[in-house]
Amino acid sequence: MDYRTFDPNTSVPDAIVVKLYTSGDKIRGYVRKIADPAENDTIFPGEEMEPAKAFQLAASHSEGEAPIYVELVEGVEWDPSWGKILR
Repeated sequence: MDYRTFDPNTSVPDAIVVKLYTSGDKIRGYVRKIADPAENDTIFPGEEMEPAKAFQLAASHSEGEAPIYVELVEGVEWDPSWGKILR
């Protein structure tokens, strides 16, 4: 699957964001749906999960329609086994 690099200036409402970060010695993620600027983003679910599960959840919420963005923080490097990231 192809993903896009998250940029808050170009992301669109209803897009899905997978945020990956470190938790101890592991990479974890959570998924959120970008809301209209007047509202708060929706987070699915509230707990952290492994990257593969986060991408599966993102795909189910995008329903093949909404773009999926990836936000890498805390020194997380992209792993090609997750898919292809478009810059």
